[in-house]
Amino acid sequence: MALHLLKMCVGIDSVEQLENWQTKRLAELEKAGETPEVGHWTRNFPKRTEEILDGGSLYWLIKGAIRVRQPIRRFERITVPEKGRVCRIVFEPELVRTVRQPRDPMQGWRYLDPADAPQDYDAPASDAAADMPAEMVAELRALGLL
Repeated sequence: MALHLLKMCVGIDSVEQLENWQTKRLAELEKAGETPEVGHWTRNFPKRTEEILDGGSLYWLIKGAIRVRQPIRRFERITVPEKGRVCRIVFEPELVRTVRQPRDPMQGWRYLDPADAPQDYDAPASDAAADMPAEMVAELRALGLL
């Protein structure tokens, strides 16, 4: 079973904002003639990369809750001016929404055991929310109750 990473998505207020930022970044890279890949760098390189690369994702913590995950493609050691050698995490471009799971703020990243990871979000048609008004479903999800 794949191991995951958990990281705060600093400066982002919603999944839509993250998606828009990444789409814009991919377009900038393509325009510059660079490989259009979604990535993020962090100071520490995970020691358990084999477990993570066996199907693991980075779960983004946005505004106090895990809300979305992004499958991890690979890790790279790169040099960033004024920061030195860092770890670049390269993601698959798709964002997979998850059931909202409240979490306390943290610094850096943490390993996330699959048993502790929230489930992927399924469309309301497949759960008890199917017959509820859309506004009620949105509010219950915002509260972490669905």
